[in-house]
Amino acid sequence: MTRKSDKSLIVGLDIGTSKVTALVGEYSHELDEIEVIGLGTHDSRGMRRGVVVDIESTVESIKGAIEEAEVMAGCEIRSVYASISGSHTECRRSSGISPVAGGEVQYHDLDQALQAAKVVAISSDQRIIHAIPQEYILDNFQEGVRNPVGMSAVRLELHALLITAATSAAANIEKCISRCGLQVDGLVLSSLASSHAVLSADEKESGVVLVDMGAGTTDIAVYAGGYIRHTASLPIGGDQVTNDIAHLLRTSTPDAEQLKVRYACALAQLTRADESIQVPGVGGRAPRRMTRQSLAEAVQSRYEEIFEMVHAELRRSGFEEFVRAGLVLTGGAARMEGVVELAEEMLHMPVREGVPQHIQGLGEVVGNPTFATAVGLMQWGRLNDNPRRPGFRGGNAVGGWLGKLGRIIKGEL
Repeated sequence: MTRKSDKSLIVGLDIGTSKVTALVGEYSHELDEIEVIGLGTHDSRGMRRGVVVDIESTVESIKGAIEEAEVMAGCEIRSVYASISGSHTECRRSSGISPVAGGEVQYHDLDQALQAAKVVAISSDQRIIHAIPQEYILDNFQEGVRNPVGMSAVRLELHALLITAATSAAANIEKCISRCGLQVDGLVLSSLASSHAVLSADEKESGVVLVDMGAGTTDIAVYAGGYIRHTASLPIGGDQVTNDIAHLLRTSTPDAEQLKVRYACALAQLTRADESIQVPGVGGRAPRRMTRQSLAEAVQSRYEEIFEMVHAELRRSGFEEFVRAGLVLTGGAARMEGVVELAEEMLHMPVREGVPQHIQGLGEVVGNPTFATAVGLMQWGRLNDNPRRPGFRGGNAVGGWLGKLGRIIKGEL
């Protein structure tokens, strides 16, 4: 989509469990920042833990968000970069080898090595959505090469990270988007998109864990040495916290959600014993009062469970000792008071809240963790659209040349 001769439009569509968000961004190839000119949100009622469970409801939610964004941006949206997440996603390491014709590495040699890395045995019900180069080895001895183009060699070996998703889950998301009259420019793993929005290059180099806490899933991305090394999606999120509150307080789910947003705290010691809250009754029953500390204790138990699962996944990845920059929390469920402090206490590492960076326009509105994935989707697409941009690392470009590969294998990156 093009608005002016020197400006292009890009749309990020985050299809979450509780909300669908559409962001329209305007950018030029000369500038790094995206100006957000359109925002649309709509309640999501057809998703559960990252998977479509009701196509009609999901289509209506997408349409609602897209139409709202179109009105604000003053444009017609034709294509989107969309998010995908869920426990059906998996990651694995792979290698590919390519002979170097002519004795000097060229871009087509990188293409061949990447294609070779993708020739692996995967389940028939899975498909590759990302093939991410990490490092190259030249002639069996020159290791850790990040950009081998122009270097002398006769043998090129690539180490890559492959991320797969259930074929049916990906197809259902694409079907919902297509039924809205939209083209899918690419499906992007939610944690990968969020990492582009909230992580710094220094953090990725030093080693960092991104934890994107949504309503239905908690998505993890581990970076070390400048590259993404591991991803995972845990089937637990903010909705479980809401359900806990509804059960404990014997109130409705909508009222429990409001209580969570207004009063909940993930670390009980940050609340006072004399603080009280009013709990709405159910079925015409009168409201009652309870201490905020009791609410915090119930919420803390669920967040402790989530962080225990995050720690176990980090250990399973094999990169725990390489995470020197700590942990970055983002997503709607990360906005609660006390979440950062609890994570630091449990994981024994520095923790910060991650907010989207390098955006203008509606930056004050979307510059909070809730919009991290949607902003990251725009940034992902913007980088793919500028294949020679230097310094794009950890996604599908390194030093600019992997942006070129993103176009070559578009649809899988």
